Amino acid sequence: MWEGAAIVLIAAGLLLWADSLRARERAVRAGRSACERYQLQFLDDTVSFARMRLARNHDGELRIARTYTFEFSDTGNNRRQGAIVMFGGEVQDLHLEPYPVQ
Repeated sequence: MWEGAAIVLIAAGLLLWADSLRARERAVRAGRSACERYQLQFLDDTVSFARMRLARNHDGELRIARTYTFEFSDTGNNRRQGAIVMFGGEVQDLHLEPYPVQ
């Protein structure tokens, strides 16, 4: 009985881990794309995990919402913060810290 429950928990953990890797890859692409669009530098070429929670989509279905943070630069001499919220496998929100437009 306990062995079966342990196998199910391990399998669920592996599925969550694989889904998190795919969401992180999509977040990196979204951050890089946003920086290219606004002519910013996507620093360190990566995002870092900040938060995971359950949230409902527009249809009321429960999904995993993950928040990733990243840094960008508008001048090359500074670091500014950005955040990406992934809702399931899709980008729900992308936020860039305000910066002066030249």
